[in-house]
Amino acid sequence: MTQMILPPDANNLNAAFGGKVMQWIDICGAIAAQRHCRQVVVTASMDDLHFHASIRVGWIALLRSRVLATFRTSMEVGVTVHAENPLTGERTLTTSALLTFVALNKDGGRVRVPPLHLTTEAERVAFQEAEERRAQRIARQKETQAWLKAMMPEEKS
Repeated sequence: MTQMILPPDANNLNAAFGGKVMQWIDICGAIAAQRHCRQVVVTASMDDLHFHASIRVGWIALLRSRVLATFRTSMEVGVTVHAENPLTGERTLTTSALLTFVALNKDGGRVRVPPLHLTTEAERVAFQEAEERRAQRIARQKETQAWLKAMMPEEKS
């Protein structure tokens, strides 16, 4: 996916607005997930989102996504964003993220996804790491998250 950074996409520092980059990451990741399973997918989580460098107005954002692991009804997708200076061709990694997508049937119920065919050692290692991240993500979901309670408005008696 390729996107030129235009003034409406920018913040007050003349760089791509982080929320806009997150939107592009979500779309790019969903495309990879949907192509893999040929089902409608929804975003379940976005983890390890890191902004490494800014993307200047007039530069080109190059997004790349790849399914790293499949589980029963979900997939972990990695997305990278590189900025390209159109005048020099120089490219820099600007953003990286891991997303989890869930495949849905036409009624909105979860549906199995096909297994990922791992052909290289790098793909096998990425899959193993994804399994470990998934276990950690599931464990975190089960923990009490006090910050969520702190965000709730106080009840009036």
